[in-house]
Amino acid sequence: MFNVSEDNIWHSSNNNLDNYPDMVAMDKHLGIELLEIGDDFVTTKMPVSDRTKQPFNILHGGASCVLAETTGSIAANLVLDNSKFYAVGLEINANHITSVSNGSVYAKATALHIGKSTSVWNIDITDENNKRICFCRFTAMNKEGERE
Repeated sequence: MFNVSEDNIWHSSNNNLDNYPDMVAMDKHLGIELLEIGDDFVTTKMPVSDRTKQPFNILHGGASCVLAETTGSIAANLVLDNSKFYAVGLEINANHITSVSNGSVYAKATALHIGKSTSVWNIDITDENNKRICFCRFTAMNKEGERE
């Protein structure tokens, strides 16, 4: 699951990635799974099911946004010293370019900007054939203190 070399972008306080928290609340409800943490990316997976479809039997755009924000939030928190800071979503933009009605979708977050107060992430969502179905930009705000 974790394929990280010493040249990764993650904060050194997150060196034991096996202890990264399990999915909770909405992420768990939608079946989102953390698949891989690489040197400079995070990937997740979500099933296209009754929980994630709209009435027209295709993946709901809101579910794609949840997947993107979950993936971006994991990445945004991994670049921080979590004993002092945590990241929360500030803005998300999504372009849904094609539909999918079954199988699973995969999100990959890569950094566009990592700053002191914010980070910006590109998240591509693809289907099982690696066809892009959605691309997102996610901005996280870094907050000082322990997670609420």
